[in-house]
Amino acid sequence: MKLSDFKFDVPKKLVALYPTENRDESRLMVVHRKTGEIEHRSFKDIIDYFGEGDVFVTNDTKVFPARLYGNKEKTGAEIEVFLLRELNPELRLWDVLVDPARKIRVGNKLYFGDSDLVAEVIDNTTSRGRTIRFLFDGTEEEFHKTIDSLGETPLLKEIIERKIEPEDRDRYQTVFAKNVGAVAAPTAGLHFTPHLLKRLELQGVEVTPITLHVGLGTFRQVDVEDLTKHKMDSENYDIPDGTVDLVNEALDNKKRVVAVGTTSLKTIESSVTANGRLKASSGWTDKFIIPPYEFKIANALITNFHLPESTLLMTAAAFGGYDLIMKAYKEAIKEKYRFFSYGDAMLIL
Repeated sequence: MKLSDFKFDVPKKLVALYPTENRDESRLMVVHRKTGEIEHRSFKDIIDYFGEGDVFVTNDTKVFPARLYGNKEKTGAEIEVFLLRELNPELRLWDVLVDPARKIRVGNKLYFGDSDLVAEVIDNTTSRGRTIRFLFDGTEEEFHKTIDSLGETPLLKEIIERKIEPEDRDRYQTVFAKNVGAVAAPTAGLHFTPHLLKRLELQGVEVTPITLHVGLGTFRQVDVEDLTKHKMDSENYDIPDGTVDLVNEALDNKKRVVAVGTTSLKTIESSVTANGRLKASSGWTDKFIIPPYEFKIANALITNFHLPESTLLMTAAAFGGYDLIMKAYKEAIKEKYRFFSYGDAMLIL
């Protein structure tokens, strides 16, 4: 498939700037792969489609405030530093993006706020990428508390065109969030509430976690027309034994295995046995799923409405079928569904 196959226009007014007041009252488009039928529902109606023995696989990664603002030594120029991932906790080495990149060279020191936090640039990785070392005398816990107090919620400002607000710290976390490490939320999970989870539980639905620390690579712009030449950034994941047992039992009993988000989908499809069952593992995955693709584990997917030419849209199209998903997106625009992180949801059955 080509990049241009995923090109279309989303009216700017359909990009959601805020979530719905009640998370489970966002809209839900239900897409049936076998019949091509498309239904328009509310997210809390999702309980109508699942029952005893079905399993929801959720991503329990937790977003940390990854965007820092600092000043360059001597000149005092303001610099934005976007933390991507910690390379070495002992040495406090991080992969970051910097802006404006032209002002940041190896050897420069950056100062953050009125705190004792200073960073030294030690290497270039890409045009905007740098490796930096934080110079901080406190404990690891104190260091992370400092990052937490100085950092800003890492909503993509190019898409969410408004100021980041204090409320975004809670709004941009799912109810499943537990393991810190993501620079973007697994957004399909944002629609769930404790009340909705209780209702699913009463119907016999099991909800079980994997962890995939979402990196910026998930949202990085694809810049090659031939999609087979696109390389995904690696992301750290963990699939625990308990999840493996529940998922494989559901598959054996011909029940639904529902990937809550493309991050969960990618993770479970990254760890499959020779006989098509999930296996416990942890490590790094750079899996890039595009049509056509034969899914081994998940047989249902909950996902948001993604931007044109995004890897997330390509994965959803692989799951639902390219023609049907592109038809569904046309309908979503016509019906004024809300797009992106704080937008509405799609259930593909």
